[in-house]
Parts: sequence; C-alpha cells; structure tokens
Amino acid sequence: MEAIVESAQGFAPLIVSAVKALVVLAIGWMVAGSVSRMVRNRVNKTPEIDQTLGNFAASIVRWVILLMVLVAILGIFGIEATSLVAMLGAATLAIGLAMQGTLSDLAAGFMLILFRPYKIGQYVDVGGTAGTVVDLNLFVTELVTPDNVQIIIPNGQAWGSIITNFSAHDTRRVDVVFGIDYGDDAEKAKKIIIDTAYADERVLRDPEGWARVTNLGDSSVDITMRVWCKAEDYWELKFALTQAIKEAFDKDGISIPYPHTVEIKREA
Repeated sequence: MEAIVESAQGFAPLIVSAVKALVVLAIGWMVAGSVSRMVRNRVNKTPEIDQTLGNFAASIVRWVILLMVLVAILGIFGIEATSLVAMLGAATLAIGLAMQGTLSDLAAGFMLILFRPYKIGQYVDVGGTAGTVVDLNLFVTELVTPDNVQIIIPNGQAWGSIITNFSAHDTRRVDVVFGIDYGDDAEKAKKIIIDTAYADERVLRDPEGWARVTNLGDSSVDITMRVWCKAEDYWELKFALTQAIKEAFDKDGISIPYPHTVEIKREA
C-alpha cells in the first residue's frame, strides 16, 4: 500500500506539469490566433500595403508565438532553454533531412512575398492549375477555381513552376475568331464585327481594335477580332461579343459555315 502511495506521489508532479502545459498550450493557441488576426486586420487596413503581405505577416507572427509556447511548455517539464538549444543543434541535420520539403516551402514562401509574382485576389495559373489566389502563407498558396473548388499548392512547387498571372495588368486583349462563307463579303463582315464590338461600352478605344482576315480554311474565311478591355471585364465581354456578332451576322446575311456530310450511293 505504501508503495502505491509513493508511486502516486511520484506521478503527482508530472500530472501537475501536464495540466500546466495544457493550460499554457490552450492560452498560447488562442493568443497566437488573436494576435495573428489583429496583425492581418491592421496591415490590410493600410492602403499602401496589399493584402498578400498582411496574410503572410500574420502567418509569421502566429508561428513565432507557437514556438514561444513550445519553449514555455518544455520549461514546465524542466527542460531549460539552453538545453533545448543544444538538443536542437545536435538534431539539426536530422530535422533538415526529414523536413526538406517543408523547409523548401518556407523558403519559397519568402521568395513569393519578396518578388510577388501574384497577390491575393488575382487570377493565376500555377504549373497548369488555374484559380483565384485567396491565401498565401508561410507554407502553401491557396487557390479557388471558378467552379468554387479549393486548390492547395505547396509554395515550393508554386515557386518552381511557370506562373501565368492573368490579373497582373489593368487591361487585356480579347481575341475571337469568326468563320464566314467564301461567298460572303469579307469587308462587310469585318465592319459588322468592329461596329458591334465598339457598340459595347466595355471595349476600350485605346489601344484601337481591329478585325482582319487571318486564315483561309477548308470551308470558311476566318476573321480575327482583337479589341481591348479592362481585365475584370474580359470573360463577360468575350462571351457577349461572341453572341452579339453572331446575331449581327444573321441579321445582315453573313453566314457561318458548318461541316456538311454528303452521302454518295453507288448503284450496281
């Protein structure tokens, strides 16, 4: 009985330390989240600083606080900071080998923030995956596709891939190809295309747009239209002009050829 009591007394300090550690962890976790949100909100309210930097700074603050919490928890269990530094120094090589991918993502995250090939809110293609950037933190980039699918890309892969930023510039060029019949008047069709395009207020007058014959196909004369618009109007304008010009062709007697199948019967 005495052995059991002594054993219980021996575990008591450990239990107390464990409870203290849990309390510190819970408080530290809440503080890290609160301070991180405060930093994000404060930075994002500054007009001179873009939202991408705010999210990244908040991520750094959160991880730094959590690291301090870890040191405090180890201190509760009697592991001094100097001993912790010595342990980490001895395990540096092993940790580096085991976390090559994570450390690579961390370094790539700093490179993405430094050079900023994309920002939050921009529509990009990263290594063949396209979507709107909704978050960029220490380790990953988060995209949302037009059909509302979440895509998580490790920063190491993002930094090492070809990045196409569709929102980097204020304007974009809308290219649409229309095929007309060989018997139709190409000059008339070009005028219809340009007049219809400039009837839409979203089409910019500078740079000036144009419509030209760009290909003589097997069954059609292809006319390419190129006009400019604001980047945010690109898709809606492209869809609208495609329909509007098709309707204008129908109204003015310009035909759009389509494949025909000819059946030949051979009689014996």
